[in-house]
Amino acid sequence: MPRFFQKKKLTPFQTIILGFAAVVLVGALILMLPISSSEGKFTPFHEALFTSTSSVCVTGLVVHDTGSYWSSFGQSVILLLIQVGGLGVVTVAASFALLSGRKISLLQRSTMQEAISAPKVGGIVRLTGFILKATFLFELCGALIMMPVFIKDHGPVGVFMAFFHSISAFCNAGFDIMGRSGDAFSSLTSYQGNVLINVVIMLLIIIGGLGFLTWEDVYTHKLHFKRYRMQSKVIFTMTGLLILVPAVFYFFHDLSGLSMKERVLSSLFQSVTPRTAGFNTYDLPALSGIGKTVMITLMLIGGSPGSTAGGMKTTTVAVLFSNMVSVFRRQEEPHMFGRRVENQVVRYAATILMLYAMLFSVGGLVISTIEDLPIGTCLFETASAVGTVGLSQGITPSLSAPSLVILMILMFLGRVGGLTMIFAAISGKHPTVSKLPSERITVG
Repeated sequence: MPRFFQKKKLTPFQTIILGFAAVVLVGALILMLPISSSEGKFTPFHEALFTSTSSVCVTGLVVHDTGSYWSSFGQSVILLLIQVGGLGVVTVAASFALLSGRKISLLQRSTMQEAISAPKVGGIVRLTGFILKATFLFELCGALIMMPVFIKDHGPVGVFMAFFHSISAFCNAGFDIMGRSGDAFSSLTSYQGNVLINVVIMLLIIIGGLGFLTWEDVYTHKLHFKRYRMQSKVIFTMTGLLILVPAVFYFFHDLSGLSMKERVLSSLFQSVTPRTAGFNTYDLPALSGIGKTVMITLMLIGGSPGSTAGGMKTTTVAVLFSNMVSVFRRQEEPHMFGRRVENQVVRYAATILMLYAMLFSVGGLVISTIEDLPIGTCLFETASAVGTVGLSQGITPSLSAPSLVILMILMFLGRVGGLTMIFAAISGKHPTVSKLPSERITVG
């Protein structure tokens, strides 16, 4: 970590927030330069800042088509910001410290622990090394597999396109550069029926969204599911359900007009990408109202803790569902896979749910009022922002500066986490030890 952080004695939460903010600002200043745009002109600060925020927060919402507006240099800067944002600023900083041979202090290890949602400080340096190696391996494999297809369709530039989309998919960013071929804001719709591109992109999104600790469980215990941590078991179960159930819905409800191959691929893709990758192979405005509502729900849920994905997280939903079941059964505490869930975790889960619901709904209402747009369209956009997804109904490029600021705030909060922001704001305040008298209140 930089010595500035040590001297000021910042908490891990404050370090994470300031680190992300610093990278966003530097990225915006670089993207403003004429060398970053394809036409060689200065980009307004608020547009560059929005693009940088979306990149670092691995969201994918854009005010300009990434493939046609930005130069090769600008696209490379965006790709670097995506990689830093996906891994986490703290993880990247720690990797440079490790490569330089510097020792990692206890405070730095604590910050790294918070950044990747590790259960303990012990072994955090080894885990960080594992994360870096696994990340680059998956991204390289994805790029090499997709490269022949992109080279065939786009020539030598297909090499860069393969790496760009592989990193963007693994980091759950959703940025694409298909605009290079003149198909602006098209995402991956031109590859709707391509099995290889669909499968590779989906696998990268899923693997990136499982979480670093889940990878370690798989690496350590291989396919012995019973030996996994409870968290890993919950993540795999929830991920499977959140892919299968929406895919079946889209297959029978919204995508019946496609050929069987495209119908199967599109159903799976539209089920995977809202959590929280932002690519699409189907025209989203053409989805039914129910289809969009399902997608909004998936965007808010997001991926898993300690991953490249955003959203409330699969474990949050699992904990709340488990708590509901325990109430129905009149059990004192919820449990999953033979393990008890602590009350504090349930409280955190409920708080996260309320935070995301408030941010998503208030943001949508304000943007709808400012822009005089349908509330449903605006809620889709705010869900995409706070869930760091990047899927859009196509209104983001036409939004005014105040609305873009709202989306930037939502993206930033969605990436660093609402609880992280709150804990950073109230750091230094000691928890209350005394208790007030209790009084019964009826709910439900």
